[in-house]
Amino acid sequence: MLKRLKNLDWSLIAPSFLLTGFGLLSLYSSSIIRNDYSNFQKQLVFFLIGIVLMLFFSLFNWKTLKENSSLILGIYFICLIALLGILFFAPTVRGVKTWYKIGSFSLDPIEFTKIVLIILLSKYFSKRHVEMYQVRHILLSGFYVLLPCILVFFQPNLGSVLILISIWAWILVVSGIHLRHFLLLVLCALLVFSLGWNFLLKDYQKARIMGFMSPQLEPLGINWNQNQAKIAIGSGGFFGAGIGKGSQTQYGFLPEPQNDFIFAAIAEETGFLGITVLLSLFLVLLWNIFRVALASQTNFSRLFAIGFASLIISQVFINIGMNLGILPIIGISLPFVSYGGSGLISLLIGLGLLENMKNNP
Repeated sequence: MLKRLKNLDWSLIAPSFLLTGFGLLSLYSSSIIRNDYSNFQKQLVFFLIGIVLMLFFSLFNWKTLKENSSLILGIYFICLIALLGILFFAPTVRGVKTWYKIGSFSLDPIEFTKIVLIILLSKYFSKRHVEMYQVRHILLSGFYVLLPCILVFFQPNLGSVLILISIWAWILVVSGIHLRHFLLLVLCALLVFSLGWNFLLKDYQKARIMGFMSPQLEPLGINWNQNQAKIAIGSGGFFGAGIGKGSQTQYGFLPEPQNDFIFAAIAEETGFLGITVLLSLFLVLLWNIFRVALASQTNFSRLFAIGFASLIISQVFINIGMNLGILPIIGISLPFVSYGGSGLISLLIGLGLLENMKNNP
């Protein structure tokens, strides 16, 4: 294992490990006031499990995925079954069903579904990119995306629906979708949103969007969380209040400082300097992922790298946007940084596959 670690491409691995370190430090800090370090300890365990799986998938023959459609479809349908089971067997927390409870741990299948969907779409379009003028390929690939979107929407988990659609859109663009087809998809998306607002979205989801549009309304109600996040970010200054010394984070004013609002917690305690380092690590990681895409010798590996990058970009943009108040709160975690074993492990698996594709073109 140690020998394999030395042979990894650390331009990919190092920034992801440092981002995870940022998250662990913030989790430790937010645990101080409560004297409860269970989240920190569990995330550390998840990190170690993720490293082992990353090493395994960096050695796995990734061309098996490229050449075996039945295997990919089998894993995809397992993910669908797991997502369906959530609706019946998962506990309801704050009106939402998103994970299976296994003892003191939780398993969120949507995080692994994101990686599987990237693999499936990469496989599909790697063989058909020259036929992108045919609408049927757009429709069939959209069907693969639609099924998990429906299951996740009824949890309800609108944020993950947007991430799945974003992955599909990125891969479509890179695969060479015609402009008129892309504009037609955008028009359809606007129509679906309009219908969804009237018939599908729940009242609290509408309230979050309306609160975002009118932040002066209900400062102690629906807009409380976002206002506290902005206060935490603003109070950090240049150097921050120091680890364990952020008043918003330590005294419970900042909601979910370990997950949705971990960016605000980091900003408060490490300041502009810490956030600059955090964002720089994301940029370095993404730059190296795009380098893998550009150097790829197969369409499959190129599309996988683009899809994986789109997953990270979408989640970073939405999470930080929620914290800054420029996007409504839809429950998206910050990749590698936020608390959550399923998210961290699935990202490390994705990195392992990317490492494998880079070293074994």
